[in-house]
Amino acid sequence: MNAIITLVAAVLILFFLAGIRIVRPTHRALVERFGKYHRFAGYGFNWIIPFIDIMYKINITEQMINAEPQEIITNDNLNAKVDAQVYFKIKSDEQSVKNSQYNVNSIEYQIVNLARTTLRNIIGTMTLKSANSERGKINKELHGTLLEETMNWGIEIVRTELKEIDPPKDVQETMNKIVKAENEKIAAIDFATATETKADGEKRAEIRRAEGIKQGAILRAEGEAQAIQLVNESAEKYFVGNAQLLRRIQAMETSLKDNSKIVVPTGSDLVNVMGEMGGVLPINTKKNNTDPDSAKS
Repeated sequence: MNAIITLVAAVLILFFLAGIRIVRPTHRALVERFGKYHRFAGYGFNWIIPFIDIMYKINITEQMINAEPQEIITNDNLNAKVDAQVYFKIKSDEQSVKNSQYNVNSIEYQIVNLARTTLRNIIGTMTLKSANSERGKINKELHGTLLEETMNWGIEIVRTELKEIDPPKDVQETMNKIVKAENEKIAAIDFATATETKADGEKRAEIRRAEGIKQGAILRAEGEAQAIQLVNESAEKYFVGNAQLLRRIQAMETSLKDNSKIVVPTGSDLVNVMGEMGGVLPINTKKNNTDPDSAKS
């Protein structure tokens, strides 16, 4: 009897252990019983009936899938190699997890094909140049279309990234030449502008330098004029009388040293001074009306 009880207890323990399921926080689980949905299992400890219930664990973290490169004909009839990435995750609530398993078969495969089809529709209406310059617009349209089409799949399209848009090799070489020519043109314009700016600066500097020289000359002329005016005013005020006469004598002495001739006006004070210096009296050219001979006669 004890052996039977021990055996039954061991079987029950093994049966219980066989039904233990641990769900990580990154997953949620669906439990099916005899092929029919039975219940939703959250993360942590869960127990199912062995051999009767089956648990399916579903990852609810963000995942990335590559839409795979494809050749797309643009509106200007050029073949462009396009590649994109789609980031999505299954929502964590029960209904969303159920929809992700029962409403769509192979979510990743479906998303890839939907993304590829959507990219062909979007880029096919654009030129290659606009497709390269409007990647944000393409990402936005792709994201909006995927959100709308996967509404009942229980997933969330987090974001889409246009990975590359590669034109044919010959077209790429032509585009590179155009870009290089435009860059050289911009560089030449910038150099010409800088040269012109430098020339204008030098011209303004020369003008300022000339104005400075002119202003300096004016100031010097004004200074000399003021000095002459002061000398004249001083001469008129202090250089009078004997001082003027002395100055004239000094000038005469200087001239006589070089045997120069001097013309002295008649009646000038200088004549009297010169006579006194030489002991000679000036000759009176006027006739004396009191002549003795005349008186005698």
